[in-house]
Amino acid sequence: MQTLYAMDTMEQGTVKPGTATSLLNEKLDQTCQIFTYLLYSMARVAQYAETDAQARASKHLPSAEDLVVSTKVAGNDFVFQVLGDKGFQVNMDTWKLRRLEDVELTRRLYNQLTESDIYKAYIADPGRNKASEKQIIEYIYKEILEKNELFRQHMEDGFLHWGDDEEMMGILVGNYLSKPQLFNFLQLISREKLEYARELLTTVLDKKEYCLELIRPKLQNWDPERIAAVDMLLMEMGVCEFLYFPTIPTKVTINEYIDLAKAYSTPQSGQFVNGILDNILKDLVQENLVQKTDRTRK
Repeated sequence: MQTLYAMDTMEQGTVKPGTATSLLNEKLDQTCQIFTYLLYSMARVAQYAETDAQARASKHLPSAEDLVVSTKVAGNDFVFQVLGDKGFQVNMDTWKLRRLEDVELTRRLYNQLTESDIYKAYIADPGRNKASEKQIIEYIYKEILEKNELFRQHMEDGFLHWGDDEEMMGILVGNYLSKPQLFNFLQLISREKLEYARELLTTVLDKKEYCLELIRPKLQNWDPERIAAVDMLLMEMGVCEFLYFPTIPTKVTINEYIDLAKAYSTPQSGQFVNGILDNILKDLVQENLVQKTDRTRK
């Protein structure tokens, strides 16, 4: 959707063959960058325990409290898992993500962590178990990073599409923490999903005029100038899924585009997109143009 919107806003003559695919790949790359950097930030907050312990022990007159700062979280199993992953290291080096870190912000986030009851309970237990190791890392993400306005601004400043990807990041982080050993940082998005994204993109561009021929008659009672550009794109995408993606059920298509319209367009867009797509679908079914098959897993 974002790629198609960008294509629509480009000046005529500036669009070259392959532009759409390049824009899509750029968007997908940044999604991978955001995810990689989020995990790096989580690890750096945990690792700051060692920096804090060394700084406090090095004071001219350290207190008894300064000499017993816990560094347990710095050795968290998930921190070692992510930082030692070769794919993660490749991503960090390829995109030079280390230079984005704001050390002062990392310090503030760590201090916020140390004030929490869950952290105090974590370091009070001298042992390690998988549940508590995962719990404290999840806490760093959900309660420290995700809810900190300074960190959110930091992500917005560093990544153009942070606002679009933020919600999905929670899912990706959860998936990683569930099975970190099975995660492939060099292919965060499966080949099947990549193929679908590229095929949908090129199909919408190729079939745009035909889709508009189906959509326009349904807009007779609507002022064309008041129809959001995003709504039009979502309807074009929906029609293409009806006609050219036999493994995607029509109900799934409609529900997903309603959700996208609600999230990215106007308050009335969900109902509007639902009504138009439903009417078009009825016509296509009547003309026997919608052929769906059972989806086979690759």
